Parts: sequence; C-alpha cells; structure tokens
Amino acid sequence: MEPAPLATVDLGEWTALAAAAAEPNGYYLPDWERAVNAQAEGRGEALALAGRSPQENLIALLPAVPARRAFGLPLPALVSADPYGVLGTPLLDAQDPVAAARALIAAGRAARAGCLVLRDVPLEGKALAALRAALAEDHLAPSILRSYARAALDATQDADAALRAALGARKLKELRRQANRLADHGEVAFAVAQTPREVAVALETFLQLEASGWKGRRGTAIAMRAGDAAFLRTAAVALASQRGCEIATLSAGGAPVAAGIVLRHRDRAFWFKLGIDERFAQQSPGVQLALHLTRHFCADRQIALADSTAAPGHTMIEPIWRARLMLGDVLLPLERRGFAVPFTSAALRLRHRARQAARATLTRLRRP
Repeated sequence: MEPAPLATVDLGEWTALAAAAAEPNGYYLPDWERAVNAQAEGRGEALALAGRSPQENLIALLPAVPARRAFGLPLPALVSADPYGVLGTPLLDAQDPVAAARALIAAGRAARAGCLVLRDVPLEGKALAALRAALAEDHLAPSILRSYARAALDATQDADAALRAALGARKLKELRRQANRLADHGEVAFAVAQTPREVAVALETFLQLEASGWKGRRGTAIAMRAGDAAFLRTAAVALASQRGCEIATLSAGGAPVAAGIVLRHRDRAFWFKLGIDERFAQQSPGVQLALHLTRHFCADRQIALADSTAAPGHTMIEPIWRARLMLGDVLLPLERRGFAVPFTSAALRLRHRARQAARATLTRLRRP
C-alpha cells in the first residue's frame, strides 16, 4: 500500500506528535517540512510514513521518498525526505518510543518497502535506540552505511568558560582585536529576531547577505531560487509564532555584517544557515556571530544543545563548538530474507564511495 502524500497528514496530529517527540528535529516540524514539501525546488511530493497506536493516534512520522527519487537508483527502499536541512530523525512519541518505532516499522512493511534508509540521523540518539530495540524483537538490526561527526555546543555550561576552553586566551584576544576593528565602522550590535514580524524583516537581511557572497556568485544562494525563498519566508514566519525560529544579526554602524537562521525544537537549537558581508572578512563576521550565539544559547535555559548542522570538518565552527554529534546514514531492514536489504546496502555503499572519490578528484583539480 502506497503511503499517503505528506500534505494529507493532519496538522493538529503532527503538531502534537512534534511537541511530544522523543528526540528533537527542527527540520521535521510541520510548519517547516510542509513548506519545504509545497514550495522548495526538487523537494516536493514527499510521502508520510505514519505509525499509529491501537487507538489510531499518530505516534510516529517519517516524511519519506522512494529510493529512486532520493538516489536515482531503483532500490526497494523508502528514504527519509530531504527537509532542506541535514537531519532525518523520525518523530517518535516519547511516551513509549519503542512502541512508536514498532508502528513506524509496521508502516514501512505495509508500504511494501524492503528497508528504510534514514539519512543524517544521530547514531546515539533516542530515536535510533528505539528503532534498534523494535527491530531486535524480530531478530533484525540496523546497518550504518556511513558515519561522521559534526560540531555542537553543550549549552548547559558557562559560555565564557566554554569559549576560553575551546579557543584559548591568545585566540580570544585576536578575536577581540577584530571586534574592535569592526567597531571602527560604528557601534557593533547583536540582535535576535523572535516575533513573526521581526523574523520576516531579519530574513530579508539574511537573504541579501547570503546572495552577496560566494553563494550568490556560484548561483546557489536561496534568494536566487524563487521556490526556496518562498518556502523559507513561509516556514520562518510560521515557526516564529511558536518560537520555533529566530534570526540572529550582527551589525556595525547600523549595517548588517552577519546573520544566522536558527530553528528550535524542545531543548535543542539548530543553526540552519549563515550569511555574511564578505567586505568585512578581515574582521571574521561569521566567527563574531558564532561567539554571540554561543553566549545567547548558554544563557537560554530552554536550550541544552545547539547543533551546528555544519559539514564535518567545518573550519569556522568546529574550533568554537567542541562537542560532537555522531550522525550517519542508517539502513533499517524490514525483512529477514530476500534480496532487498543486501542489494540496497551494497548499492548505497558503492554510491557513497563513488561520491567520495569524485569529491576528492574535484578538490585536487581546484587546487592552484
């Protein structure tokens, strides 16, 4: 049975499940993922892999697409949908996450999928632990197709102590010098837009900053794709009404020099995107914004962890945020026999190795 289109999921049910999720995922909040599915270029037509309790309550949800859509390969798998962010954690009801995991697995089997593939899911998180426990009841186990670590901030600690431990006195002194040079252009101010009206205004600032830099020159800035800009305007303002989105802006002399979009879900923050004015590159505006955001998150008692959602090895954020989240692509087998699981696993591992080789070749060709 083909899963229903994602757009058919009841908004109230989805909202209630997100509020009670065992593990946060700001990118699968309904106001975000519904806007991505409706407007973002190349990310529409997602399906709803929905798990329900015996009382027919929604207790699990994974936006998904067929493997052919996700990877261009005719594999018997459903894959977590790309939410314009790098996190594919399914929403599982915290009251009984293992029961919710069972329901999600049952939904996958009802859809006649041989396996599920979760992209960019925390390997030590509650969601995967519940799925592992539910699969073990059928003598099955997840397979990790690839894994990596990315920067995160433990926001329960003192910000200044964390920054001193991460950067050291010499680097902090250099960053203060750069902040003073930034102040030569006028008063330096850090502001966080939180209301829908504030977020709508700050978002336009972000879009302009991002398009003014290398992403604009490469043609990949969000503002240069009408559908992507439309989804972001819709989602950011809708989430701000529930304090699910805020935009931090750093300015000098009244002119914005850096802006960052942050999603919030339960006790976690997700740094979605950064835009900077490259004319101020010598003053490291992105780093300066990261320092302010570190203090902002550590002062917020509702936030325990901030996920950078940055690529592994990111040279800007990794020296500042020293915690690491282990993530990966995980294959969840739904059958004990047959070709679906080994065939899908082998094909995706081969695809990953080929992509790694292609990236390495491209890096060598770009070197002067």
